[in-house]
Amino acid sequence: MNQIMVAKEFSSIPGGRYKTDGDYSGEEFRENCLLPKFKNLKENEKLLIILDGAYGYPTSFLEEAFGGLTRIFGAEIVLKKLDFKSDEEPSLIDEIKGYIKNAKS
Repeated sequence: MNQIMVAKEFSSIPGGRYKTDGDYSGEEFRENCLLPKFKNLKENEKLLIILDGAYGYPTSFLEEAFGGLTRIFGAEIVLKKLDFKSDEEPSLIDEIKGYIKNAKS
């Protein structure tokens, strides 16, 4: 299975929503990490997002990364193609799925 370990492959200190907000933004994560791997998934492949190891996730980061991906591909495809893992903060998974389901274009 394809995966992204956010804390190791991107940053253990995720930032704000946009690149203009500073380093390690949700926009930067989506464009540089999430989108390239998501686009390369085959029809029945999934991408596992491992959230453990970071010092917390700002709401704006999560909404821009995953809501932003949804605004490109639609909620049905994003929910079908992404899986999430967080042993440290399992409630993050439902929070992210909420951003995906509620993403507005």
